[in-house]
Amino acid sequence: MSTTDQPALYDELLDVLAETADVDRLLSFRLPSIKQARLDDLLRKSKEDCLTDEERGELDEYERLEHFGRMLKARLRHKRGP
Repeated sequence: MSTTDQPALYDELLDVLAETADVDRLLSFRLPSIKQARLDDLLRKSKEDCLTDEERGELDEYERLEHFGRMLKARLRHKRGP
């Protein structure tokens, strides 16, 4: 798959999830405290420029999922309306 296909794939998956999701549950989703603490630690280490390669990969994954979650929540809010 080329990188130009990725946004279309994201859009399709987001549409399916937005159409079938428990909107209130997804909109209220937050990381569990242990995961949030890990993310906070990785962000601190990143600012201090002392991440290992493994930690960089872990932080990258958090960032990808966070971006996807924001896009999904935006669609859900749009679907729900004012």
